[in-house]
Amino acid sequence: MTTLSAVNGTVEVSLPGRAPRAARRSDARWLLAPSLALVLAGLVLPLFLMARYSLAHFEPAATEFTGWTLENFVKFFGDPFYLWILARTLTVALSCTAICLLLGVPAAYIISRISHRGLKTALILATVIPLLMGNAVRAAGWMVLLADKGLVNSALISSGVISEPVRILYTGTAVVIGLIAVLLPFMIISLQSVFEGIGEVYEEAALTMGARPWTTFFRVTLPLAMPGIFSGCLLCFVLAVNAYATPVLIGGPSFQMMAPKVYEQAIKINNWPFAASLAFVLMGVTFALTVLSSITLQKRYGAV
Repeated sequence: MTTLSAVNGTVEVSLPGRAPRAARRSDARWLLAPSLALVLAGLVLPLFLMARYSLAHFEPAATEFTGWTLENFVKFFGDPFYLWILARTLTVALSCTAICLLLGVPAAYIISRISHRGLKTALILATVIPLLMGNAVRAAGWMVLLADKGLVNSALISSGVISEPVRILYTGTAVVIGLIAVLLPFMIISLQSVFEGIGEVYEEAALTMGARPWTTFFRVTLPLAMPGIFSGCLLCFVLAVNAYATPVLIGGPSFQMMAPKVYEQAIKINNWPFAASLAFVLMGVTFALTVLSSITLQKRYGAV
């Protein structure tokens, strides 16, 4: 029997054998329970545990961490050494993100505008295949290339550009190069799908109105692609900030960044409270920069 019911000012039609819409919606919400439980167990609870560790006293011989204190955060913000490590980490991450953006935008745009399906597929595969290799393996390859007697210095000496090897490995430049090699495919893949979604209709309209190709790209295509550009930059920045293998292997022990320092405090020194406070500071700074940039782009381009 067909019945009519009024819910929140709307009329619903109930067909035989079918539950009302409100009941179906309530039942559908239970489908989120497994994913919410997984997020709670894998993300929220570890964050609470890490927050508890960051506020605990550190006793070298203790097996449990007790007490409540802010001394770990005071130690971080009161020591210029750790502030310098944070500043270096953010500088490296921002530099890698900016370079990946400059290299990734033209590459992604060219791939998205190639009409030949086979060539486009080949270029996308060439971009994705490096992601199948582990970061440690790629870092080892860069160590061979950038060593004092590596391929780069040997090629420069053979060509007469330099007379003696240049120190590249175990420097900030080497870390930036290694991180760019890791992050650039993420940027290209993110932007390539965005440019394809924009389509060529808007560019053709701008060209028919007298705009030049460069003007069309910077005044039409890039503003439309800003949400995707923001997502790609955010992904590269977060990965660079939390990088571990590349700074350790290519930067060496003298090149300090936040992620290796967290590992050092937690595993080597067994100072879990201070390691947790370092992780929270890094997470807080990353979150603050993300929100600030999102608000700025929201005001500038309307939606991100």
